[in-house]
Amino acid sequence: MVDLAGVQVFVSDTAVATESEAVQLIVDAHYAHRAEWIAFTPEQLGDEFFELRTGRAGAITQKFVMYQMGLAVVGDISSRIAASKPLADWVRESNRGRNLLFVEDLDDLTERLQDRQ
Repeated sequence: MVDLAGVQVFVSDTAVATESEAVQLIVDAHYAHRAEWIAFTPEQLGDEFFELRTGRAGAITQKFVMYQMGLAVVGDISSRIAASKPLADWVRESNRGRNLLFVEDLDDLTERLQDRQ
């Protein structure tokens, strides 16, 4: 757990591949840590998360929205974005929203969270 710009962020050390794993982590992060956001590396989310046609990203993201928990993807996904216009568009739109952020590192996440207050 880290405090970034006054926001409690649970930095996950586990992978999430299914909706039920996402829900369990959301519940644990909220009740055990009072987290408002959960941060994952791209590797923890897996390749299928970034292949939008699989539907995994939408399903997992929907659980975060439904449970009002922010989802931050922390790490370099520039090669994935360069290879997929739909992914690039989704990342750009997500970064304009309130529930899902794609950032390079925790410093970048801190800045984005400060801008939202």
